[in-house]
Amino acid sequence: MAERPFKDVPKPVWVILAFGLALHIQVRLDHPVEPPRATDLRPPPGEASLRLASFGDPIPLAKLLMLYLQSFDYQAVNRIPYQALDYDTVQRWLLRILWLDPKGQYPLLAASRLYAEVPDEEKARRMLEFVSEQFLVDPDRRWPWLAHAAAIAKHRLNDLPLAKRYAATIQKHATGRDVPLWAKQMEIFILEDMNELETARIMIGCVKLRPD
Repeated sequence: MAERPFKDVPKPVWVILAFGLALHIQVRLDHPVEPPRATDLRPPPGEASLRLASFGDPIPLAKLLMLYLQSFDYQAVNRIPYQALDYDTVQRWLLRILWLDPKGQYPLLAASRLYAEVPDEEKARRMLEFVSEQFLVDPDRRWPWLAHAAAIAKHRLNDLPLAKRYAATIQKHATGRDVPLWAKQMEIFILEDMNELETARIMIGCVKLRPD
């Protein structure tokens, strides 16, 4: 079929097209697309619903859910600070995503490096405790996020006892060969910062303490 030149298109058709385009632009201007609000983050679906939605392959669904959760953040088109979110709901989303993909690392990375690094100390502490609890599920795989939690407790919260507790938890439970020595010895360095030098020496095998 031969194509007709534009000049053969009847003028009434051009008028209709121009009117339709102008109407579309006006509707867009009157009703701009709004970014999600903090209150738009609803609780995640139940496990039964997610099991059906995954069609036997939960990992892609876990990644999609993580992308959805990450849409509620502070970006160019979305001015929601992390601390504005309901952290109970955030944790429920992270738990569902970990349930779908237990070996996935991004939920705990987001928990320790995004949601825990907020100026709201109460919410930061809650997220650090969440990381600590989930670390125990798979210590040899999840130790980096508890190590980062210890660093936040030490440097941002100035809470050395909390940092020591996280470091001690890593030393006790993360015993795999792939866990680096520095991670297993974090508690010693924190004890030194707490001026508990004798305890640190005992932990590294120096039983004979130097007299004052």
